[in-house]
Amino acid sequence: MSRVSYVNGRYLPHAVASVSIEDRGYQFSDGVYEVIAVRDGNVVDLYPHLLRLDRSLHELRITKPMDHFPLGAVVREVVRRNRVGDGIVYIQVTRGVARRAHAFPKHIAPSLVVTARNLAPPSDAARSNGVRVISTPDIRWGRCDIKSISLLPNVLARQAAAEAGVYEAWLIDEDGMVTEGSASNAWIVDQAGNLVTHDLGPAILGGITRAALLDACRSAKVKLVERAFSLDEARNAREAMVSSTTAFVLPVVAIDGRSVGDGTPGPVCRKLLELYHQHLQDELGANAIGIKARRPLSKSKASA
Repeated sequence: MSRVSYVNGRYLPHAVASVSIEDRGYQFSDGVYEVIAVRDGNVVDLYPHLLRLDRSLHELRITKPMDHFPLGAVVREVVRRNRVGDGIVYIQVTRGVARRAHAFPKHIAPSLVVTARNLAPPSDAARSNGVRVISTPDIRWGRCDIKSISLLPNVLARQAAAEAGVYEAWLIDEDGMVTEGSASNAWIVDQAGNLVTHDLGPAILGGITRAALLDACRSAKVKLVERAFSLDEARNAREAMVSSTTAFVLPVVAIDGRSVGDGTPGPVCRKLLELYHQHLQDELGANAIGIKARRPLSKSKASA
């Protein structure tokens, strides 16, 4: 079956779908995006993703291409037309098409592209045995809280991880603190037994999976601290893990070749896996009975 993409109001065969060479996304990376998980044909955490998309658009002063309800319908239709069971939906919005000039053009419509494809979830081995990460300097711009399509530093970090034969690269700021991964949020369990992840702010993109895990952990009375932690603290932590839309939650068992804890997934990570599995079941159940929107996110979560 050939893939189908949505481009500016039209469902097109993926092989022929295109945007203008003067689209500002192509010329300037002047756009934002979202990647949303699909499980059993259901879109997971759709409305939190759309809220984060709104925030990114607002921060870059890009016009919304459409409201949540019609955009949600487009997302689900792209999933349906591509027969995606387990996979992802990609949404990209750019400022639009205009003659190349740095300043914002006036009176142009944003460009909207939605694609979907099957993608296998993390392997049982990755969940059971854990993954390894390396550290690399964080050379990104100062507004990492905006989900911009300007991802070259992330690409370089992920390539470094690939060349090192590990799953992910953790980004380290000039003060030696771990911000996040190239495409994931970073977590540790400190020596006091607290589950720790970087607090929200310009230094990180607050993940939707991160927000769901924080909610679940608070409900389960897991000890939580949102703060920065150093690379040295991470290397000496009891446990470490990553979270993302595509990875969900994965234990980190080694950083820069040095074992974390005893080098095996620990009890807190196993608890997070259990909590996130329940979150997924709740999401799939809500979709099955036709609940389209969850409760509104708080301001802090909407910025995540």
